[in-house]
Amino acid sequence: MTGTFHRKFTVAALAVVLVGAASAQEFPTKPIRLIVPYAAGGPTDGLARMLGEGLHKRLKQVVVVENKPGGGSIIGVDQVAKSRGDGYTLLFATGAPFIINPALNAKLPYKVQDFAPIATVASYSMVLATGKNQPFGSLPELLKYARSHPGKLSYGSAGAGTSNHLAGELLAHAAGLEMIHTPYRGNAQAMTDVIAGNLGFMFDMPATTLQHVQSGRVKLLGSTSVARNPLTPDVPTIEEGGLPSYDVTSWCGLFAPAGTPAAVVQQLNRAANDAMSDPDVAVRLQQAGYEFKAETPAQVARRIETESVGWAALIRKANIKVD
Repeated sequence: MTGTFHRKFTVAALAVVLVGAASAQEFPTKPIRLIVPYAAGGPTDGLARMLGEGLHKRLKQVVVVENKPGGGSIIGVDQVAKSRGDGYTLLFATGAPFIINPALNAKLPYKVQDFAPIATVASYSMVLATGKNQPFGSLPELLKYARSHPGKLSYGSAGAGTSNHLAGELLAHAAGLEMIHTPYRGNAQAMTDVIAGNLGFMFDMPATTLQHVQSGRVKLLGSTSVARNPLTPDVPTIEEGGLPSYDVTSWCGLFAPAGTPAAVVQQLNRAANDAMSDPDVAVRLQQAGYEFKAETPAQVARRIETESVGWAALIRKANIKVD
């Protein structure tokens, strides 16, 4: 009797395992929704659509990109957090919702634990841009000017808690400076005031800044990553300009709701890494100022954990709050 029960139990358990394996092998059997918590037409949206094309080719299923902007990305992120963990609803987002937002907003409707990291899709640095008529032509000169004019030099951003705001706060903290942060509704508005001389400087992506450099309206004084940006090889890093260990490298990633089967996460990771490694995609990434390095889901999770500690500490020290 015991032997018969044991055999039946073993067969039943094996059947469950085989069904699970078959389900993973069959994924995907229907279109995949890729939620982008930002407006259409921006750089992040462009990356998401590039990834969507690559996933479509490799998974042989339609990938529908849906823009769900609002609430500083919270609306779209929360929608995915509350979706079924089956691999058919995915999130494409910058690291901010998982690294910066939790430190700024204790009342977020989602938790980092509500997501399963899949892949890092692209990383990028920013450049420090200033107007052509500003009295400083290098980062050391800017720092010297700021020290001699405490509380007078202003810098702009796309809003409180954004990556270029935090890049400015990190600069002020590392150099021991007192500067004025001026938030805008977007980078374009801030750049308009940089060009007009109403702002001392701002941090922005190289691809969107170079047009103003080429027209002679803007000067670049530094790059935020440890290595020089490929689009601006003649621009020294902030570290080279005199601030050791300064590094602000932002990134975009692919996520699924928590509970998504590990086999599906691994399949999506392989597809995403393969898509972004495509030679044609690599050229497009470079032209836009992005870099790609394949990572495992575990590496993405460690990245979030490590960066969260550093940015949370800066946010507390600078007493940054979002209204």
